[in-house]
Amino acid sequence: MVSSTTSVVDPDAPSVFRYFEADGMIWGDYTGDTVTIGRFVGTRTDDTIWVSFVHVLASDGSVVTGDGESEIELTDDGMLRLVEHYEMHGAPQLSVCVEAPAA
Repeated sequence: MVSSTTSVVDPDAPSVFRYFEADGMIWGDYTGDTVTIGRFVGTRTDDTIWVSFVHVLASDGSVVTGDGESEIELTDDGMLRLVEHYEMHGAPQLSVCVEAPAA
């Protein structure tokens, strides 16, 4: 994750997401920064991903749930960028995740 309206992203230890896909189904997990652990599941149609998510906040252990929609974009260097629109705490939010190069 490189940016989020929900929280300040720690550039040295951002939340890291792992996405998997089979036959248009999307699922995965995420952890780091403000999240102890999170999971999501959803679908992809063309360049749009729709997911439902749940995660536990590192700050107080509270559970957060929601739904989101992401547009898949291609960066100038050929990596994927997800522009995520979701609602949290009753307000619309925006996050951007960028594919990390293979280690």
